[in-house]
Amino acid sequence: MSFFIEPAMAEGAAAPGGDTSSLVIMMVIFAAVFYFMIWRPQAKRTKDHKNLMGGLSKGDEVVTNGGMIGKIAKVSDDFVTITLADGVDSHFQKAAVASVLPKGTIKSI
Repeated sequence: MSFFIEPAMAEGAAAPGGDTSSLVIMMVIFAAVFYFMIWRPQAKRTKDHKNLMGGLSKGDEVVTNGGMIGKIAKVSDDFVTITLADGVDSHFQKAAVASVLPKGTIKSI
């Protein structure tokens, strides 16, 4: 007599706790929720930000991740030079640009 195996399980009876199809269905539902609520929106944001960085050009008014607002003076492969005020230029990575503002936004502030 073994203390670890129930006699009914040793004879080939079904394991207590239900069948495995409900477990598989729950895993599929969990994967679908994960995909539609986490993975897909994040991939869309990443794609939109890559398009934003690729479309930067001289004269665009932008906001950086740090909250600085300025006009792009120069664009290179990985960096942009942003004029924050008259005579004040700063260099930022392209990835630090959060969004492009409509033209004339800086003058209205």
